[in-house]
Amino acid sequence: MTRKTDKQLGMHRAITRRDFVQGSSLAVLGAVTSGAISVTTTAAENTASALSTDGYYPPTKTGMRGSHNGAYEVAHALARQGARFDNPIETEEEFDLVVVGAGISGLAAAHYYQERFGKDARILLLDNHDDFGGHAKRNEFHQGGSMVLSLGGTHNLEWWQFSDTVKGFMDAFGVDVKAMRKNMDFTYGHDAPNSPAMWFDEDTYGVNRLVSNLDLNEQLTPEVIDQIPISEAGRESLKAFYGRRDNLLSELSESETDALLSSISYPDFLRQYGGLTEDAVQLFDKKVHGSWGIEMRALSANDALWEENPGLHLLGKDWSYEGRDYPAALWPDGNASLVRLMVAGLLPHVAPNVTPDNVALAKFNYGALDEPEQPVRLRLNATVVNAENTETGASVTYAEGGLLKRVATKHAVLACYHSVIPHLCPSLSEQQKDALKYQVKIPLILTNVLIRNTNALDKLGVDGIDCPGRLHARLFLFKGINNGGYEHDADDSGPVSLVFWGSVSPPDNAIDLKSQLRASRQKLLDLSFEDFEREVRTVLNDLLGPEGFDVNEDILAITVNRWPHGYAYEYMDLWDPDWAEGEAPHEIARQPFGAIAIANSDAGASAYTHVAIDEAYRAISELPNQTAAVAKG
Repeated sequence: MTRKTDKQLGMHRAITRRDFVQGSSLAVLGAVTSGAISVTTTAAENTASALSTDGYYPPTKTGMRGSHNGAYEVAHALARQGARFDNPIETEEEFDLVVVGAGISGLAAAHYYQERFGKDARILLLDNHDDFGGHAKRNEFHQGGSMVLSLGGTHNLEWWQFSDTVKGFMDAFGVDVKAMRKNMDFTYGHDAPNSPAMWFDEDTYGVNRLVSNLDLNEQLTPEVIDQIPISEAGRESLKAFYGRRDNLLSELSESETDALLSSISYPDFLRQYGGLTEDAVQLFDKKVHGSWGIEMRALSANDALWEENPGLHLLGKDWSYEGRDYPAALWPDGNASLVRLMVAGLLPHVAPNVTPDNVALAKFNYGALDEPEQPVRLRLNATVVNAENTETGASVTYAEGGLLKRVATKHAVLACYHSVIPHLCPSLSEQQKDALKYQVKIPLILTNVLIRNTNALDKLGVDGIDCPGRLHARLFLFKGINNGGYEHDADDSGPVSLVFWGSVSPPDNAIDLKSQLRASRQKLLDLSFEDFEREVRTVLNDLLGPEGFDVNEDILAITVNRWPHGYAYEYMDLWDPDWAEGEAPHEIARQPFGAIAIANSDAGASAYTHVAIDEAYRAISELPNQTAAVAKG
């Protein structure tokens, strides 16, 4: 095997340096001395981060995005190193509400606060990133001519799961999910003539081979299985597995069957009851990297079968994997358009006359996000390090631009992930702290590669491919969503975002789920932008190069959306008990304390946009009816 050099892969191209510099943002370094922390930035990065600078527009930044450099260092100093943040500057700003986190839940909390306390309420939203939206990150490309939008994180609206509260929320912003569905021709890469497909790479399997019409959820034929480059014994085990039609647990009762399937991992089920060899089981390992963010070994057989992974035919059930209907509604930038609607509603001067019909194309003035005369202010690049109750409400301390500042407020909502809250609020009870720490976030990656055209993929007849041996478990073309005023037809062969989707595999010695998640998180943080660039260039060279794709000329931009703290923790058979109502960790964790309430999808133990909105509504409803004025600091 002759591996391409970095130069042959195009790593020398100007795009690399340009993308890396644009994506760096605030490079915050915490030097903890004498119980204090100093924050430094370079002159160039200060220029890039100044909200008042003309042209500041984070959605166009490429390189390392998501949890970008500068967004997490202060929080890591607090949570990992026990840094102290003493003697903040006491500002003279007065607020009715301070929200920690300007993601979907934080923005929804500000909306509900206005509904409860009035449009004149003084609200400050603080976010550690250089853009609003949290995981609903907008990726905007202009390198190929016309603007191309893509996913940066949270992207589906699972409208069939909406509560009445969320339905009312969508109505308030004019969001018609059924109308959005009519303007979509996108199915995550399952609609090309020869899709779905699986690519086996030479590094892992000894050969570069694309096998069309290969979906592990479908009833594979012996002819398709024979194309899979694993051992002959592995292929024979797959043929036997997909050919069986008997109930291997017929001697067990329904409750006994459920108990067994809940106590065994899905890979062990495939080994013990499906008869698969190790190299055959490996094909399934990363199957839910994008949708769940975890390895299959973290799922029980019960959880995996409930998600319609193969195996029910071993339990006397009919083969029923016809392709799961998942009729989610999407904008062309994922749920970033929902965020933009909320920002436009809270700060109309930033983006006047924005509606669901034009939101994807609307212009947003980031320089006007934090204007003193406006009732709602949104402050980026501001990492909160402390929140505590006071006699008149609460105080919130944050690091911004190398300084520590403290603001006073009547109410505060923590719309940040749960595991950092014990460090922000040391006065919480030990029981609540333990509950907050229980939920470990699930890492996630969405790497967008803007390619010049789809010619090579069109020749292959695929637009979505599983890659069981690579860093990203799946890639798919992102087009065919014509909502928010944006149009990118499914048959457009011009510049398009090729989304590399997945997580990072933990080491084999990480046994329990939380150890797996923490190990995956650290591996993700240790990867540089160059590591990701080299990976996608290698994959595209080996996969599409034979069809004429030139990695030196046909890659126009690369954006890595890195989310070490991605999906909310959801309880799973193998790792979590059945909690009595009101006693689950997330229910204990989200309890309000004084003038401070807690929102975000962690508080619902479910990684969905509608859950984040529901939890924002609950958090605002739990705030006390304070009327006392907040004294100046």
